[in-house]
Amino acid sequence: MDFEWSGFQWIDFSDADHAVIAFMRRARNTEDAVIFIGNFTPVPREQYRIGMPAMGAYRELLNSDAELYGGSNMGNGGMRHAEPTPWHGQPYSILLTLPPLSMLYLKRQ
Repeated sequence: MDFEWSGFQWIDFSDADHAVIAFMRRARNTEDAVIFIGNFTPVPREQYRIGMPAMGAYRELLNSDAELYGGSNMGNGGMRHAEPTPWHGQPYSILLTLPPLSMLYLKRQ
């Protein structure tokens, strides 16, 4: 669904104060959706809540701040669990550490 409007959904694009955005890329198989979160400041964001479309464990597919890429290795231990707290118009949410100047890619397991 790369070239279809239904393959993309904003989760949050309104946090200009923290320069954080979040969006979802969808696939025909709903299990293959990936959540992208970007922190565009040099300030880490601890306990930052992001809305999630489903309950469950979300694995970090990519953390651009990983040591492997020359970053500070700040992150979420590879996985975080969504909880039933609605946020950003989504039925669930997750608390994340957003490393400085980074992108996180998350996928539900």
